[in-house]
Parts: sequence; structure tokens; C-alpha cells
Amino acid sequence: MNLPKELKYSEEHEWVKQEDGKIRIGITDFAQSELGDIVFVELPEVGDEIEADEPFGSVESVKTVSELYAPVSGKVVEVNEDLDDSPEFVNESPYEKAWMIVVEPSDASEVDKLMTAEQYEEMVNED
Repeated sequence: MNLPKELKYSEEHEWVKQEDGKIRIGITDFAQSELGDIVFVELPEVGDEIEADEPFGSVESVKTVSELYAPVSGKVVEVNEDLDDSPEFVNESPYEKAWMIVVEPSDASEVDKLMTAEQYEEMVNED
């Protein structure tokens, strides 16, 4: 399982990368491997507000549809349009090509409540 140490992780299997006051969000390598082949990704629009712990989109795999839960609250400032045509990026490159949205956080301290790579790994190994 690939878990970059510089990222933070949510209990709902999203990862967060802080960059220049904004937050880039995607799903973890563990999540994509559990879901199987991703065939469709539904994301919010630029300008939408998302709320921590609330759904902001979904990923559809050959097995199931799974909601995406916002790890932080804020305004969507960028959406990865490449996932419209290439949802398989989520399986191939969950941390690089398959980031999902970039958010301007309404409360940057929410990131401090997320897990480190070590804590996340512990959580998924308990299941």
C-alpha cells in the first residue's frame, strides 16, 4: 500500500495535501484497491462549497458506487477534469494524476484533525 508520508488522511479514505494555503484532495491507494476498477467519477463544480464529513461526489467502480466525503470544509477552486475521460487514473495514480479537487479551506485547522500516514495505516490494518 502506497502512503506518502507528507499527506494527511481521513477515516473515509481521502488524502489531503496542503499547498499554498489551498488543499488538494483525492482518494487513497487503499480505497481504490478496495473499490476495484473505477469507471466513473462525479465531482462538484468550481465555486461549490463543501462541508467537512459531508459527501462531495462519488466514484463508481465495476463493483459499487462509493461516496466521497470532504475531509475539510471550503470552496472548490479547481476540479480535475481529466477524470471525466480517464477515471482509470484513480487506479493507476491515486496521488498524482487522480487528485480530485482543490479547496480553499474555510478553516485550515481542520487538517490538524486528520491522520498521519502511520495512523491511517494502523486504521486500515485493523479492519
